[in-house]
Amino acid sequence: MDLAPEELQFLALPEILRESISIPKRSPKTFYLITLTLIFPLSFAILAHSLFTHPILAQLQSPYADPSQITHEWTLLLVFQFCYLIFLFAFSLLSTAAVVFTVASLYTSKAVSFSSTISAIPRVFKRLFITFLYVTLLMFAYNFVFVISLFLLVIAVDTDNSLLLFFSIVVILLLFLVVHVYITALWHLASVVSVLEPVYGYAAMKKSYELLKGRAKYAAILVCGYLVICGIIGGVFSRVVVHGGDSYGVFGRIVVGGLLVGVLVIVNLVGLLVQSVFYYVCKSYHHQGIDKSALHDHLGGYLGEYVPLKSSIQMENLDV
Repeated sequence: MDLAPEELQFLALPEILRESISIPKRSPKTFYLITLTLIFPLSFAILAHSLFTHPILAQLQSPYADPSQITHEWTLLLVFQFCYLIFLFAFSLLSTAAVVFTVASLYTSKAVSFSSTISAIPRVFKRLFITFLYVTLLMFAYNFVFVISLFLLVIAVDTDNSLLLFFSIVVILLLFLVVHVYITALWHLASVVSVLEPVYGYAAMKKSYELLKGRAKYAAILVCGYLVICGIIGGVFSRVVVHGGDSYGVFGRIVVGGLLVGVLVIVNLVGLLVQSVFYYVCKSYHHQGIDKSALHDHLGGYLGEYVPLKSSIQMENLDV
């Protein structure tokens, strides 16, 4: 990002995307290694998850399934799901930490390398984890209301209550189209705040809420675009690779699967870059100064680097 901080507020969505895509060119080796070691495993796991669970689900749903094997299949499915969620959670936070830290280092003209990014991740991960716990509580409340709305929808259909049916549909649509998208945007921005500012958890979410004011429309469009693209990729993968054995053959499924994994890797990388750039856009929009020297020192703190004293009083005491 070669633009001055005060100019970032004027970036439109196409310009935000263009700025984000241009960032890896400034340190291609670092982003290549981050993509290979963190983003690729994450993207592969997201798509391959359905490929591995499909045979288990098919076995459970089969009317000819051996009852003695049902318990074993359910145990296998639950263990696999648990391991998948842990893997997804860990690599999602690791990828976020790595990209946000690297982009910020480039923004402050700090020396960037894959080793320095990896060295900073442990401390960054702790802050992201605490913020994620608060977001999880918020998502739990959201899902609770969502389940109640679905329950009301079922009751409305069974009782043929048109008023209750209309109310339930409106609530469900609002929860998905507005609340879900907003919480996702809040979480992504809070993750960046947790890395780049001395706050995390609830304070990071509050800061994210304040930064989104006036730029919530941009955030909603970016989140919806990302979700739609991921949905299309997942749908094609499910149709061709998971369920297309009789129509596409082994070779065709391998080629399409590999292509879709590659596309998802690019989408996830660009999404993380946009997430980082959008933070600076929001800061600029609210006329909050971005002190590059302070940010430089803050990033150095993750690496255990020496931060010079800036207080004249402290220096005078040392002289005495």
